Amino acid sequence: MVDKNVYPSLISKQKVVFPSEKLSLVIAGKEEAKAIKRGVEDNGEAVLLFQLDSEKSRIGMVVKLSQHWELAPNVLGLIIEGVKRVSVVEEYVEDEVKMVKIEEVPPVEIKEEREEVELEALARNAMSQFKQLIQLEETIPIAIIEDLQKESLSPERVSDIIPSVLDLDFKDELKILETLDLRERLEIITKRLGYEMQVAQAEKGIQEKMIKEVEQAQKEIILRERLKAIEKELGIYEEQKEYDVLEQELMQAALLPDVQTKVMAELQRLRRMSSISPEASYIRTYLGWVADLPWNKKDETSVDLTRAKKILDEDHYGLEKAKERILEYLAVQKLTKGKGRGTILVFVGPPGTGKTSVGQSIARSLGRKFVRISLGGIRDEAEIRGHRRTYVGALPGRIIQGIKDAGSKNPVFMMDEIDKIGADFRGDPAAALLEVLDPAQNHSFSDHYIEIPFDLSEVIFITTANILDPIPPALKDRMEVIEFPGYTEDEKFHIAKKFLLPRVLEGNGLTEKQLKIEDEAISKIINRYTYEAGVRELERKLSEIVRKMALSFARDGGEMKKTVVITAEDLSKYLGPEEYDVTMGREEDVVGVATGLAWTPAGGEVIFIEANLVPGKGNLTLTGQMGDVMQESARAALFYIRGRSEKLRLLKNFYYKSDIHIHVPSGAIPKDGPSSGIAIATALASLMIRKKVRKDVALTGEVTLSGKVLRVGGVKEKVLAAHRGGVKTVVLPEDNRRNLADVPEEIKNDLDFKFIRSIDEAFDIALVRSKF
Repeated sequence: MVDKNVYPSLISKQKVVFPSEKLSLVIAGKEEAKAIKRGVEDNGEAVLLFQLDSEKSRIGMVVKLSQHWELAPNVLGLIIEGVKRVSVVEEYVEDEVKMVKIEEVPPVEIKEEREEVELEALARNAMSQFKQLIQLEETIPIAIIEDLQKESLSPERVSDIIPSVLDLDFKDELKILETLDLRERLEIITKRLGYEMQVAQAEKGIQEKMIKEVEQAQKEIILRERLKAIEKELGIYEEQKEYDVLEQELMQAALLPDVQTKVMAELQRLRRMSSISPEASYIRTYLGWVADLPWNKKDETSVDLTRAKKILDEDHYGLEKAKERILEYLAVQKLTKGKGRGTILVFVGPPGTGKTSVGQSIARSLGRKFVRISLGGIRDEAEIRGHRRTYVGALPGRIIQGIKDAGSKNPVFMMDEIDKIGADFRGDPAAALLEVLDPAQNHSFSDHYIEIPFDLSEVIFITTANILDPIPPALKDRMEVIEFPGYTEDEKFHIAKKFLLPRVLEGNGLTEKQLKIEDEAISKIINRYTYEAGVRELERKLSEIVRKMALSFARDGGEMKKTVVITAEDLSKYLGPEEYDVTMGREEDVVGVATGLAWTPAGGEVIFIEANLVPGKGNLTLTGQMGDVMQESARAALFYIRGRSEKLRLLKNFYYKSDIHIHVPSGAIPKDGPSSGIAIATALASLMIRKKVRKDVALTGEVTLSGKVLRVGGVKEKVLAAHRGGVKTVVLPEDNRRNLADVPEEIKNDLDFKFIRSIDEAFDIALVRSKF
């Protein structure tokens, strides 16, 4: 049962709430959020305490929690209404919620008729002064209109409504709230009203003086306008000439008739407006944007599939499936002559795999302009749709800005990092992109600043992402995915030779005649100094070598005596010791340590699953920042091992006398997903039966309690990671056999693939000299 004298408490340090006063607040803090929730659940009320500096008032206000909403985590918007003054008896914490016990403030007792008359006189005097103050300020507070229309108000009510609307500082408001004697409270208010009257009269005098000065300024403006008219007759009015040029540009913009009428009306308003008016510059900027947009300008597109394939092959090595899908897209553009309902493409892959540069190649093959914007970190919807013109410094959104910069209505428009869009109280940019990327809607895209529908249907939109999961489903549904997997070592080698090294040499002022890096050195950089799906780190390592050589040439006065050749043995001198080992990192087979394969946004990774067993009481410890799904896989694997204890020749009660610890190294990196289940089960089985796990075997697959091995994703990236790590045998679920079609032939020839349907089959392959 709820105690009527106990309430959750909130603290205000800036504003006092009086009885019947409604007020909106922003409350921040985990404890405050819990207090609001408790108050709503109890009776919809809480006690608002007031704190001046470090001292809390003993008089609080019971407030009704009319509305509340979440602005951000632990930040709430709140509308409250004062109910009554109360005296705080006790403060304490209950269930992590700050609570207060209160006592009612006794009502005002009037013992004599004379005292009642004096209070009424004080209240009427205060109300009279307050009405005069309202007339002087020429503003009526909306909250008290109803009270002002009443013929008479009680002295108690008068003492509450006047301070609720007066411009008082927090200290004065708190003093009035804490004054429980009604006569004293009315005297304080009356004294304050007298002061406010004097201030209002002084302000009115200042205002009247300013009006006279403004009238003089207006007179000067009129005279200046007449002067401009004379200057126009003399042919020296340059401003009007500028407007004539603007009008001509707007006429040539090929606007729709109704839109042109609206724009010309704005131009005529600008002509009549004084050039010193702030609004004139806003209108001039707006009309400039409208005139500069390519309403009817577009690049002539000539789709030559042979040329397009040649450009893609010249600019990028590998990526055969991605290139094939792009050529299919261009073929459709050719057959429909660019008028068909287009498909929005999203390039998905690890960093450094060529997603952005492929977009540039598409634009080059089509003969169109290329526009790129980065969406990473955008949190404001206005970044996409623009700001309303009423805001100072308003501009169109990035879409319209990009179209204007391109000077064409049909460019190739690339939006990078679409998976890194944020959202907060300013709106959701991803929602604004729905209209932009929907072929059924983007023919009439409306920017908040331009306020004129713009046709985006002829724009080729391409987006890029490292992973698809963060993209909202509604946005993902409008796009077709083209995957950019990680490169093989052979592909990296050819990319370095054909693209990276020439670019790095040119960027550092050297030529191939001055510096040559042998093929064996490039291969060693790929294997021993980089470990990535893309080629950005490879380019950085090449740049590091070239910069050191550039320094050497510069010290010698830039003279080239002979070509410098960098060999594999020279790399340690320029790049330091080797950073990675092409082997598995384990010199021998070990009990309780299995090799797994994982997919990350940066490509595949080789991970190690370690298990250990100590005497205990059946506890399972999971470490290494394992996510919820990965932890569930570990529990499922352990329960399967327990269920197979008889076949594994384990003691029936072994689990209850032991504690098991499963750890995945690189503990600072979060890990999740079900694909490590088979590796965890293998590590546990090795631990239980004391059989070593083959170091050259890597496993991936989801496990079930019945011992089945289920299909997983990211097979190509995982296989590439296994090949980079020196794995000899890769164990995959049988259902993933079809995914090997995506793996390059040279990789498949180097690895031995085993396809399994059950966990026992994995034990047969991975455990040394074991058979089940």
